[in-house]
Amino acid sequence: MIVGTSLVTWIPRVLPLLALSRLQLPDLGIRWLRHIPVAVMAALLAQELLLNEGRFNLTDNALELLAAIPAICIAVWTRSLFGTVIAGIVSLALLRLLV
Repeated sequence: MIVGTSLVTWIPRVLPLLALSRLQLPDLGIRWLRHIPVAVMAALLAQELLLNEGRFNLTDNALELLAAIPAICIAVWTRSLFGTVIAGIVSLALLRLLV
């Protein structure tokens, strides 16, 4: 069971990587692919920060929204995922401590 689930998880990730590693993608394709991680992260964050129980609600997530501001600044300034996560965690912890 573990080997089967590992293969099912591994195959869709490795096969495209192997196929694309042998191809020379045009510059437009490379530029387009660079936006995918940012788009995925933005979609995940927007859903977490702006929705509560499937409804748009800014008041229930006010602390999280405030903590996102320094995290976004760090993300733009450093382009470091680690730094962004640490800034968000520290910001939210400080806000929860103060409020």
